[in-house]
Amino acid sequence: MAAFPWHARSRNYASESEMCKLESVPLDFGDYHPLKPITVTESKTKKMNRKGSTSSTSSSSSSSMMDPLSSVLDGTDPLSLFAAAADPVATTATMDGTRRKRDKDDSSAVGSDFEPWSSKRGEILARYTTTEKLSINLYMGSEKGKATTTGSAVSEKVRTRLEELDDLEEGSQKELLNLTQQDYMNRIEELNQSLKDAWSSDQKVKALKIVIQCSKLLSDTTVIQFYPSKFVLITDILDTFGKLVYERILSMCADNRVSLPDNFSPESVNDTAKETCLNWFFKIASIRELIPRFYVEAAILKCNKFLSKTGISECLPRLTAMIRGIGDPLVAVYARAYLCRVGMEVAPQLKESLNKNFFDFLLTFKQIHGDTVQNQLVGQRVEMPLYLTLYSPAIDWILQCIAYHAPEVLLTEMMERCKKLGNNALLLNSVMSAFRAEFIAARSMDFIAMIKECDESGFPKHLLFRSLGLNLALADPPENDRLQILNEAWKVITKLKNPQDYINCAEVWVEYTCRHFTKREVNTVLADVIKHMTPDRAFEDAYPQLQSIIQKVITYIYDFSLLFSVEKFLPFLDMFQKESVRVEVCKCIMESFINALTLEDEKRMLAALINGFIKMVSFGRDFEQQLSFYVEARSMFCNLEPVLVQLIHSVNQLAMETRKVMKGNHSRKTAAFVRACVAFCFITIPSLSSIFTRLNLYLHSGQVALANQCLSQADAFFKAAVSLVPEVPKMISVDGKMRPSDAFLLEFLCNFFSTLLVVPDHPEQGVLFLVRGLLNVIQDYTWEDNSDDKVRIYTNVLHLLSAMTQEAYIYHVDKVDSNDALYGGDSKFLAEINKLCETVIAQILDHLKTLGKEETLKRQSQLALYFFNTIVAHGDLRNNKLNQLSVNLWNLAQKHGFADTKTMVKTLEYIKRQSQQPEMSHFADLALRLPLQSRT
Repeated sequence: MAAFPWHARSRNYASESEMCKLESVPLDFGDYHPLKPITVTESKTKKMNRKGSTSSTSSSSSSSMMDPLSSVLDGTDPLSLFAAAADPVATTATMDGTRRKRDKDDSSAVGSDFEPWSSKRGEILARYTTTEKLSINLYMGSEKGKATTTGSAVSEKVRTRLEELDDLEEGSQKELLNLTQQDYMNRIEELNQSLKDAWSSDQKVKALKIVIQCSKLLSDTTVIQFYPSKFVLITDILDTFGKLVYERILSMCADNRVSLPDNFSPESVNDTAKETCLNWFFKIASIRELIPRFYVEAAILKCNKFLSKTGISECLPRLTAMIRGIGDPLVAVYARAYLCRVGMEVAPQLKESLNKNFFDFLLTFKQIHGDTVQNQLVGQRVEMPLYLTLYSPAIDWILQCIAYHAPEVLLTEMMERCKKLGNNALLLNSVMSAFRAEFIAARSMDFIAMIKECDESGFPKHLLFRSLGLNLALADPPENDRLQILNEAWKVITKLKNPQDYINCAEVWVEYTCRHFTKREVNTVLADVIKHMTPDRAFEDAYPQLQSIIQKVITYIYDFSLLFSVEKFLPFLDMFQKESVRVEVCKCIMESFINALTLEDEKRMLAALINGFIKMVSFGRDFEQQLSFYVEARSMFCNLEPVLVQLIHSVNQLAMETRKVMKGNHSRKTAAFVRACVAFCFITIPSLSSIFTRLNLYLHSGQVALANQCLSQADAFFKAAVSLVPEVPKMISVDGKMRPSDAFLLEFLCNFFSTLLVVPDHPEQGVLFLVRGLLNVIQDYTWEDNSDDKVRIYTNVLHLLSAMTQEAYIYHVDKVDSNDALYGGDSKFLAEINKLCETVIAQILDHLKTLGKEETLKRQSQLALYFFNTIVAHGDLRNNKLNQLSVNLWNLAQKHGFADTKTMVKTLEYIKRQSQQPEMSHFADLALRLPLQSRT
């Protein structure tokens, strides 16, 4: 077949566009107003166009990045605890992280569910601090106190040690005054080290002197607000001493280097070890002052195991009775706490002694309000609320020991005793903190009644409701009481004026609300939190609590659609205005739904919901933070293809927003940023499984790259799309059904051709390298035998190539020079286009020939008319060969009677109308050569 040279007609797109515009009709609005009622009358109708659009986007997220070192501190971050100093709320803070462990059942005496004293140590030291000056007595020692030489006689050694003990009573000490808190702590640490050094150098009496001296410090309350921390520091030394003594005696029991088993009996202890043990108790019994004698004996309480089976059970009541001789109620309660410490360690089964210890405390509790204590507080300028918080660590510990695996009847007894004491708030709070959550929840209404009537004495009622709420977060109250409990609690909470007091309490009760009520009640609570925390931007100081509320809400409202139907949920998110916190909150929300991804339908549903959320997240002008959020989301949802697709679209949109802000003139920084966006898309698209999703995203992302002047990146996207076309399967799944892919491929390629018009040629790749590559792929693609899509694609290629020959293209990308600017109508460039056109026309005509069989004549007719219309629209019909080709195609379309007569008539009418234009007059001759044939 002879080649048909292609001659595209010159186009004046501006004039064509003007001709195609609809006729404009002047419109007189008069007194028209869009809100005015419309009156219908029988008159000539005027068309009105009303335009209006509103849009708003609002979203926020956060995060307090979890400090990677925080876990090492076991919840006792010294900085945060320091900030909580003298704050009553801290008396209930320990419940949050430890109640769950305590509420587990364990058959052992003291199991892992028992919170050890060591976990409370750091919190106490951080909270109870002082800026006042402190004093301490240091043991100075003497020459006589040095260890005897190896050759010394035993009698001399005994005499020397007795003299050393007398020296302590005679005042061989040095008082250090005006110490800062840190200096004091350093001195205590020095004493602890001196104790170890003395022990290791066999100066046992010196070690005892140091312990006695340190114990005496616990009778000093001159800086009363520091007393709990002093107790922690001193009892560390006592614990060290008790361990050293016990291990020393235990080592003496070893027989032929075989040590005693853990559950040894006194009968297996040799006489030497027993005598040594007795000597220690005799030495301690000779201490004159009550407080050091009590503490040192309590420190070695475990050593009674070497003497008799009943030694510990006999000593505990006696030591409990000794505490009655301590006049200062604060000193006494910490002595009771230390006795509970050692008692739980060595004999946790002896609960009667521990209970007696606490009941003794209750009998003397009224001393707190006596004249002696009041005078002391006045002298030190300490208010009663602060003074009461000093009791919290001791009372909480005592009650924790008593309540551990205690029967429910003990709680009833404790409640009765609290009532007799006027429902003291401090005691009531400690009781709720100590006992099992199930016990507290079952008596919720009783506790509420006690809270209402309690004597606050500096301990606010809202903290009692907070402690009650912590229990109800772990155990359910009776169903009939649940609403009344919430109402009673929230009456108190909502009246709080201080934002920190409010949020610390509201945070706890949100969980209770989510557990037992509908989204209506949750919405009401969230609205109340917004109301309290928005004024003066109080939310900025409460991000941890607000994050906790979000976590609780999404834990219980796990239906994503239900969650976002809670009216105040998104306004609540708006309070997270710190960027890092916002990211963390969004991450938390999305993570809560990851584990639910199982069935395909469920995945699709959740992906749609997550996509809705992603589209609402906005960091304003902080585009880098926005991109970071998308990167994190990609890593979290890599198994959800719809989410990845949404993220690619969102990142492309982010790049275009950057372009809009910069008005197309990128700086070095924004140019690098949009390249990062382009890179995000380029590396994400290959992970998608749907081939047409990949094709369309390559095209879309390439368009975005082109718009941002990222030419090499745009080429990379378009090349990837071209290389992917051969992989398109013949059949694809659409809505669960298998369908031919030809129509989808045709649609994609037509869109691709429209983009390729404005893509400039790469200087090293040759003329129209992308178009040539795509044509090669189309040629090699295996099409269905009954499909004409290949010819339709080739016809669309002619549309593209015709547009490429114009002096000025119909559209451009701002600040990107297309081939019309690069080549400027160069004859070589036009010649290359014409060669491609000839090749394409030859392919079309070859295909038309193959359709000459009877069963394909209808397809031949349709394609001939389709090609004819292309030539009329884009070809220069003043060229004789092209003109004759068009006439042949017209006749071929009608030859076998398959042409639609109406279509043919309308086409001919169009040609005649076009011939009336000056530049299209040659269409008149063409019309005369196009006969209309009737069907035969």
